Amino acid sequence: MDEISTTHARRFVVTSVSSDAHMWNLVFLQLLLEERGGEVVNLGACVPDDVIIAECRSNRPDALVVSTVNGHGHLDGLRLIAQIRADPELADLRVVIGGKLGIRGSENARFGGELVAAGFDAAFEAEAGLAEFDAFLGALENRPTRELAMTGSMK
Repeated sequence: MDEISTTHARRFVVTSVSSDAHMWNLVFLQLLLEERGGEVVNLGACVPDDVIIAECRSNRPDALVVSTVNGHGHLDGLRLIAQIRADPELADLRVVIGGKLGIRGSENARFGGELVAAGFDAAFEAEAGLAEFDAFLGALENRPTRELAMTGSMK
């Protein structure tokens, strides 16, 4: 697959939501992003919102990638994105969330729209696979900041 950029490496901060203790998904995302030429700061599991915000201020990533597998991503994600969009230093940061956004199986896709409406640039439900996330990465170089997208309706 193509690298994210041929001119400079994209910087990413990868994290889980504060209630999510799963680490394997974060390692997978880190390796995926690095394979595509990205530089990754992996904050790990169960990261408090204030730590995520401080790390994004400090690292100035091109995008924050939030992963969740415990089924509470839509709840923790709504709280996190409200804080990010309210922060003048981070208001324009590209932020995506993906994984198990809820606990309702195939019905979890409905949370994507709510998360995008709240301020995420994209929401990727686990059952949709990696194709949409990969497309997002490929288009990242040419996307204006805060162009909204959601799984199944990428612009």
